[in-house]
Amino acid sequence: MNDRAAAALAWPNRFAGLGPAFYTELPAKGLPDPHWVAWSEACAGLLGLHGPTPEALQVFSGNQLWPGMRPLASVYSGHQFGAWAGQLGDGRALWLGELDTPAGPMEIQLKGAGLTPYSRMGDGRAVLRSSVREFLCSEAMQALGIPTTRALCITGSALPVRRERIETAAVVTRVAPSFIRFGHFEHFSHHGKPAELAALADFVIDHYDPACREAPSPVLAMLREVSERTARLLAHWQSVGFCHGVMNTDNMSILGLTIDYGPFGFLDGFDPGHICNHSDDQGRYAFARQPQVAWWNLHALAQALAPLVGNDLEALKDALSAYPEVFARTMTGLMRAKLGLAEPRDDDAGLIDAWLHLLASEKVDHTIAMRRLGTFSVDGASPAVRDLFRDREAFDAWAGRYAERLRAEGSVDTDRAARMARANPKFVLRNHLAEQAIRQAEAGDFSEVQRLLKVLQHPFDEQPEHDADAGFPPDWAHHLEVSCSS
Repeated sequence: MNDRAAAALAWPNRFAGLGPAFYTELPAKGLPDPHWVAWSEACAGLLGLHGPTPEALQVFSGNQLWPGMRPLASVYSGHQFGAWAGQLGDGRALWLGELDTPAGPMEIQLKGAGLTPYSRMGDGRAVLRSSVREFLCSEAMQALGIPTTRALCITGSALPVRRERIETAAVVTRVAPSFIRFGHFEHFSHHGKPAELAALADFVIDHYDPACREAPSPVLAMLREVSERTARLLAHWQSVGFCHGVMNTDNMSILGLTIDYGPFGFLDGFDPGHICNHSDDQGRYAFARQPQVAWWNLHALAQALAPLVGNDLEALKDALSAYPEVFARTMTGLMRAKLGLAEPRDDDAGLIDAWLHLLASEKVDHTIAMRRLGTFSVDGASPAVRDLFRDREAFDAWAGRYAERLRAEGSVDTDRAARMARANPKFVLRNHLAEQAIRQAEAGDFSEVQRLLKVLQHPFDEQPEHDADAGFPPDWAHHLEVSCSS
């Protein structure tokens, strides 16, 4: 689709139909003299857009609109680090409208296009550093098969923006079926607006969970769906070693998508206590705590929905009750696949837990260990994996148990290795890879961003020419820190 065709689209915005209580309509504050930084052909293909083009550069920098686009910033509230934070909202994000795609309607949003009424003390801008991280990880997560918002492109400018230091401005164009968060419901519930709360619930049910309309209580049925989606999302995060870093309720998607990439990180050494957010002084969002935090956030959502079900706390509790089971079942299924187990057995959870404890005991590199495990042989030969451990006896004890389990189901090494290669990525967006791309981009060279994107879009392929991207992180990477400004 060229610029002329894009300009002729209707660009509906169903969220705008909820009315002005839900948003403020305002123009973007575009980037002066913008330039292209990165473009995702995969995301563009989903939307039916072709680019990057000169007119698209202006549109996705916030400098002009295609007919039908209506920029608006939504209002929400939320709990941040476990404490009620009051009114929040899209402080630097603007919804432009929607496009019909084979996957359904997709909302388009600019992040970093200037101040909104919800910016609080912020400047409404995004910097190149954080934009590169969000762009790459959004598309990398999609390639990993993990539910996520998408990223179409980054545009940049020489416009200075102050964070810990002076940086340059950028805009990320984000894509998702919906950007509605737990915090949207919390906002109207906390402020005593039952009509708006009910309208929002109806909107979500009608557009995203229509089967819930047939339930005795559509709101409770919706809450159950959200709970189960969130459980599956968290299992995917834990299985691949992904740390979100700031799991506030306003950063939780009602559709169970990974949203708001800030101080995220993939584990290098497997450390359940790892805290990827330098701003998280108490470790609330440490890696191993993420599933429990998500459940806490779901209870906050349930509390927000209480007025719609007559404050029936038992019914709300029941709607959330499937979360632990769905998380455990999904996590076990994912880990079975990662260990190449073709048949479920009663003792699988114990075998999986023993493997994870073994990794944690020496903080063995998570991604490399999982990938190398595909070389394991049912006769117990596993030098590539064994060499990762200093305590060889502990590994040998687990390996004997694993080999016995494989033999019990008649596992064939070559077949299992092929399956495991499809379950264990060789490439993830490690912090040092993102940092290298950022440093080159800040120097005006965006080629590394685009190269790394191509690698991350095929995380399970061998790609031997990019083996360096799958190696152990360099020593300097251990000193990298990311915070809420990232």
